[in-house]
Amino acid sequence: MTLFTCLSAAAILFFAAHVILLFTSFPKGGFYKTRYLWSHITLWLVGVILFAMTAIYSGSGISSLADIFDTMGKRLLILVVTFAVSGLAHMIVRFLVLGNKTARG
Repeated sequence: MTLFTCLSAAAILFFAAHVILLFTSFPKGGFYKTRYLWSHITLWLVGVILFAMTAIYSGSGISSLADIFDTMGKRLLILVVTFAVSGLAHMIVRFLVLGNKTARG
């Protein structure tokens, strides 16, 4: 198994964990703040893994998608978009979804 395959699998697994943690953070009438934090952390890890993959493999011809990110500016956009999406999602959850739900551990 190549490093590219391992990193791809890790990104997919962390994204799946992000989705699962996100959906299980909001039980009926409540909110699990620790689980919600971990959902954000797993999303950030996906962004870091994708950044690393493009830093290692852009221009190598292994992945045409990775080849798109051939400059540092394009690679940094991965991190910027990851954290921007995380921040936007947090604001939506905080102001629209939570309302008056009580926080749990």
